Order: sequence, then structure tokens, then C-alpha cells
Amino acid sequence: HYVKGQPLQPRTLLYPIFGERLMRGPLGGLVDACCVIALVAGTVGPIGFLATQVSFGLHELFGLPEGYTGQLMILAVLGTIYVLSSMSGVHKGIQLLSRFNVLLALAIGAVIIMFGPTLFLVNTYVSSMGAYVSEFFTMATMTSETAPAWWMQWWTVFFFAWFIGYAPLMAIFVARISRGRSIREMILAVAVLAPIATTVWFTLLGGSGIYYQLTGVIDLTEALNNFQFDVATLTVAQALPGGTWMALAILLLTTIFVATTGDSMSYAIAVVGAGHDAPSPCMRAFWGIAMALMAAVLLYMGAGQIGALQQFIVITAIPVSLILLPSLWNGPQAAYAMAREQGIIE
Repeated sequence: HYVKGQPLQPRTLLYPIFGERLMRGPLGGLVDACCVIALVAGTVGPIGFLATQVSFGLHELFGLPEGYTGQLMILAVLGTIYVLSSMSGVHKGIQLLSRFNVLLALAIGAVIIMFGPTLFLVNTYVSSMGAYVSEFFTMATMTSETAPAWWMQWWTVFFFAWFIGYAPLMAIFVARISRGRSIREMILAVAVLAPIATTVWFTLLGGSGIYYQLTGVIDLTEALNNFQFDVATLTVAQALPGGTWMALAILLLTTIFVATTGDSMSYAIAVVGAGHDAPSPCMRAFWGIAMALMAAVLLYMGAGQIGALQQFIVITAIPVSLILLPSLWNGPQAAYAMAREQGIIE
């Protein structure tokens, strides 16, 4: 976008193949629409899930009424946060919210490391990363013939599709905030440092839950068997050092995590609509409010619709995966061509 002047839209991914015909024709609009639909489906889900999780947490911790009205209030607060953040722009609300999110996560992680089952967590991380690296291709190519079909459907396929649906507009947002950075720096931040931070976070919370389950401090069997993930999350949080205060901090962190997703994706969708990196605040607000309203409708229709949403996420990811496929080949070629033009390599 910043070097070649192409618009910040998903259709740009296919420019090396179709050229200007795609950029100015109806096919380009179809490509953008498929990516936006997949992203909205993938973002509405977490917004709705968060409302149920926070509503349950506040009910258990403070006895506040749990139900659709409470969930709507949580959605209203969450929507207000990320809509205002998105409207203020990348270098104001979005950046401030993200920084607060990182600082709070670091503080929670430090408390768990210092006062939690430190040795168990370190051993778990080292052994799990070793298994992940050594078994990566085996797990990545696993099918229903080598793993239970329910596991493939509920976890692997769903999460593959979910993240594929995010990819085009997440790439747009990363490109927007990375102006002035080299491709090497972007790859290091997005493909190396971010996954490492994610695995550390999973180990701190998930590993602590496993430790407390093994030592008999908590019992997550019933909650997990009944897919009550909000119950399981709060149970683990209350068992961590700090008890209720830690549970509150994790609820706040989860809320800010989803808010940073909402503001960045509202901004990215508005960028696609505008075709440049400075969409109007009204357009950003429209998409943010629209996703909050969709989440409210989803919650009103009941838990059964969450399963339907998961299926919809998988379906919408199919065309997006085809859109992304050529960039796996053309992306490195374009990067090398730009490097040669700029004299970075010969």
C-alpha cells in the first residue's frame, strides 16, 4: 500500500494474478465482501462469549443477577469502550488500550510466576514446547482417521477456519500500524514474538489449572464435561494467588482483550470500505456498533445459536482460504522484488 499505492483492501492480495481487472471490477468487491463477512462472524462470537463469561463471573463473585439483561449491560460497556477506541484512531485509543492490556497481562503473569506453581509451569512449558516443535507436522496434518472426529470438528477445523477468516483484515491492520517497519521486523513481531507470548500465557493459566486439578485444589471435571468454560475459567482464576482479586483482574483482562479485537477489527473493516488508511470515525463506529448488536441478537437466540455461528465461521473461511492461497507464493516474490528495488539485496 505505502510503496506501490494499492488500496488497503483484501483484493490487493490477488493483484499479482489478476492485475487492474480485479482492482476495478466487481470481482474485487466480491473478494472484499467475503473477507469482511468472515471477519464479522469471527469477531461477533468472542464478543458474545465475553458477555456470558463476565456475567457469570460477576454473579459468582458479587451475587449480581445473571441473565440476558446483565449480558446486554456488559455488551453496552464493552461496545462503548471499543467503539470510542476505534473512533479515536490507531495512535490514540487503540494504542492506549493495547498498552494497558499488555501491562495488565504482564502484571498477572508476574504474580502467577512468583506465587504460583512456578516449577511445574516451567517444566510444563519446556516439555510442551519440545513436543510442539517435534510433533508440529504430525499434528498439523492430523485427520479424523488419526484423531477422534469430534476433536477435529470442535477444535482443529473450527480454530483453523476462525483464524483463516481473520487473516486478510488482520493483515490490513498490521500493515496500517507497521508503516516504516521492515518486512523482517513484521515477521519477527507477528510470526515469532506473538506466538511465543501466546504460548507463555496459555501455560500460565492452563498449566495452573492442570496443576490445581492434579493436586486436588479444584475439580474441573464436571465443568469441562458440560462445556461450561466460563465456570472452568473462573474456578481456575479463583484458585490462583490473590483469589477473588486475581479473578477480577482476569475478567478485566479478558474484557480488554476482546475490546482490542473489537476496535482493531472495526477499524480494519472501515479501512476496507474506504480503501485508504484514514476512514471516517462514523464508519468505524458503525461497524463496531453493528458487531455489538449482532452479538446481542446471538445471545437472545440462545446458546444453541453459538454452535450455528461456529459452523458459519467454518463456511465463510472456505472462500477466504482460497483468497489467501496465492499470497503464500506471491508474497515472498513481491517482498524480494521490493528489496531489490530498494537496494537492500542484489
